[in-house]
Amino acid sequence: MNNKIQDMVIPEHVAIILDGNGRWAKKRGLPRSLGHKEGCVTLEKTVEDSARLGIKYLTVYGFSTENWKRSSDEVGALMQLFRYYMVRLLKVAKANNVRVSMIGDQQRFDRDIVEGINKLEQETKENTGLTLVIAVNYGGRDEIVRATRNIMKDVKEGNVLPEEMDEMMFQSYLDTAKIPDPDLLIRTSGELRLSNYLLWQLAYTELYVTDCYWPDFNIDEMKKAIAAYNSRERRFGGVK
Repeated sequence: MNNKIQDMVIPEHVAIILDGNGRWAKKRGLPRSLGHKEGCVTLEKTVEDSARLGIKYLTVYGFSTENWKRSSDEVGALMQLFRYYMVRLLKVAKANNVRVSMIGDQQRFDRDIVEGINKLEQETKENTGLTLVIAVNYGGRDEIVRATRNIMKDVKEGNVLPEEMDEMMFQSYLDTAKIPDPDLLIRTSGELRLSNYLLWQLAYTELYVTDCYWPDFNIDEMKKAIAAYNSRERRFGGVK
């Protein structure tokens, strides 16, 4: 396998499941919160590396609809980290010409977090480089249910006829309506599942799993994933 990045096709859209923060911390005898904090540092580096590599879209799983099941202490620490990191991320985005977008159901967040999300999106919307999509309070099934609810509302109001519905129209109701489907999904920590992430969008995405925990992910790991992507033959259900 050729590992020289200049000889590879760079995927337009990379999605990542940032897994293993807690286990990274436990392995070092540290509290889980420090693992999440270190994971934020890794995300900053990954955003910068992805922009330099020429990746156009990077979508990361920041907080799932199921993560609320964790202890109140851990969820509280994650919310505080999110508040801090949104301020830090704004600086990183401006320094690297990155546009930031959030997907997921924001209704459960405190008002100041929603205001922070809105500010982050508003102040980076004119940036023309990498688009960083952060999935927060996001679940693939929840996204599809919310989309279906909005479709039913539009049908009831006469804005859409049932026979008009096709895949393209359905996709326009999803959180990712203006974003191309991922070419490559990377999951860290070695787990072999999608964890309710981008269930519609990953239909023909190439999957890559690495055993390294998210805080240990770096440019070399990204290159390995891209090399694996280049070794695949993408047929999208057809025959070549």
